Amino acid sequence: MHKITLFLCCLMLGAASCKTTRPTSTNIISGNDSQDGSSYAKAIVINEKSESKGVDAEYTWLRLHYPGCKVERQALVFENKKPYDLLYIITREGEKKTVYFDISNFFGKF
Repeated sequence: MHKITLFLCCLMLGAASCKTTRPTSTNIISGNDSQDGSSYAKAIVINEKSESKGVDAEYTWLRLHYPGCKVERQALVFENKKPYDLLYIITREGEKKTVYFDISNFFGKF
């Protein structure tokens, strides 16, 4: 009986730890529909004032536009002296994409 109770407790804790919470950040600027994050020119502009909130906004955008995607890696790149985060993802369907985020509003601000 004790082993079953312990097993159920572990199972419940494991399930609870898998739950993801959404950041409350919604300060994502997308000037028009052509800003889809597919290039520097079409980068998603994040309007946050701190790095932690800015990164949260990037991942919120990914969850909204590519639900179920996996981030392979992330790179900081400067293009024309402007900072960008490039997130290399694999969509739920298995397609590899690079999503460009303009992070100039929050880069280097803690």
